[in-house]
Amino acid sequence: MVAFSDGVIAIAITLLVLEIRPPHDTRHLLHGLAALWPSYLAYVLTFMLIGQVWANHHIMFDHIRSADRVVLFLNTVLLMDVALLPFAASVLAEAFRDGHGQRTAVVFHGAAFALLAVLFNVIWRYVRRDRRLLSTTIDAAGVAAVSRRFRLALVWLATAILLGALVPVLGVAVIAAFIIYFWLPISGEIAAAKRRRGHRT
Repeated sequence: MVAFSDGVIAIAITLLVLEIRPPHDTRHLLHGLAALWPSYLAYVLTFMLIGQVWANHHIMFDHIRSADRVVLFLNTVLLMDVALLPFAASVLAEAFRDGHGQRTAVVFHGAAFALLAVLFNVIWRYVRRDRRLLSTTIDAAGVAAVSRRFRLALVWLATAILLGALVPVLGVAVIAAFIIYFWLPISGEIAAAKRRRGHRT
């Protein structure tokens, strides 16, 4: 299941570059390339966000011992949303390129990732409630740390959507800050890993 998920995520993140189309006017190529900045912005934001989805997916499933039909279904819905992300990036780039519909585009882009945050929370809540699905690689502190990080993602992205509906550039800035913060390691997991290594030695 994880290998299949990696494949879907890899395809989605690769498709992002197809949104960036070369300028038709090669006589003014530098200007044409510069004018593509909305596509570059959408590409970088979405690429890094999908990268976080991939990282968090591994963090979560590294600690899931087995997946029942509920987990498989929820993971399928999560991957369905992942496959939508190149389209969301295209909508964002087009809106900023044309100068119209920017609020809607930022809200749509943010909502696509907010849905992923919802699904991460639902899956993690389900597996932590039924400890038989969790492996012994994570202790209670690690479970709580992952839970806090996933809940914070919901609040953060909801804030980005709200601000994006009012001031699109501000919504994009909040998403950019989200990327920076959420690439930081989860302290609870790191501490648990150190304790396990110390115990083995």
